[in-house]
Amino acid sequence: MSVHIAIVGKGPDLALLHGWGMHGGVWDGVRDALAQRFRLHIVDLPGYGASPAFEPYTLEHLARAVSTALPGKVQVCGWSLGGQVALEMALLFPDQIERLILTSSTPCFAAREGWPCAVPREVLLEFAAALEFDYEGTLKRFLALQARGGDEVKSLLKRLRDILFTRGRPDVQTLRAGLNVLLESDLRNRVAKIKTPTLLLHGGRDMLTPVGAAHWLAEQMPEARLEVLPGAAHAPFLAHPVEFTEIVTGFLGPAND
Repeated sequence: MSVHIAIVGKGPDLALLHGWGMHGGVWDGVRDALAQRFRLHIVDLPGYGASPAFEPYTLEHLARAVSTALPGKVQVCGWSLGGQVALEMALLFPDQIERLILTSSTPCFAAREGWPCAVPREVLLEFAAALEFDYEGTLKRFLALQARGGDEVKSLLKRLRDILFTRGRPDVQTLRAGLNVLLESDLRNRVAKIKTPTLLLHGGRDMLTPVGAAHWLAEQMPEARLEVLPGAAHAPFLAHPVEFTEIVTGFLGPAND
């Protein structure tokens, strides 16, 4: 299958992976600044934007599809669900991923016994059920959860809603399958194997993927470093684009001349 990727900028290759319900346009607020330093590969995950849906919609299949569409050597920044795809890519293709940035991501989205820094399973199950009879309202409630707790909640929520349908509407099957990935994926027993230099960039007020998950990853991953934006919620690149860009470029280093 083909994965749509918009390429912009010059410099080292950097792929940007969006989260559930969104598309590559969610990065527009930091795109121009990053494109001054990097050759960006802005991915529409399967079923979103210009990328066709596929089956089976599993984390491994997503990681393999994105990996095939990207250069043989690439730096990857994944947000939320995109961060889990990036983690799976680093596990499956360690020689391809030069550096890894996990933005508001987690090895395990759904709460389990002994894993409290996560969203309750019932919340994700409620979203999945509600998609059937209130598609648009369900997506907008998910956006509200992303914005909750951070600085400038209303303006952030408006930006998320403005972006949501600018590249079409993902079908219910894709959304339901993506929620199932969030419900079932648990990478906790594998992440210690990742030797790729990794930046964990997290909002201190994230209500969807609590910052405790990032602290846990920082302890488990041998080459990981944690940066917390204290006032940010689940989308720090939207609420704090300047700080986000500075942290990312500082981690990845100067552009090649």
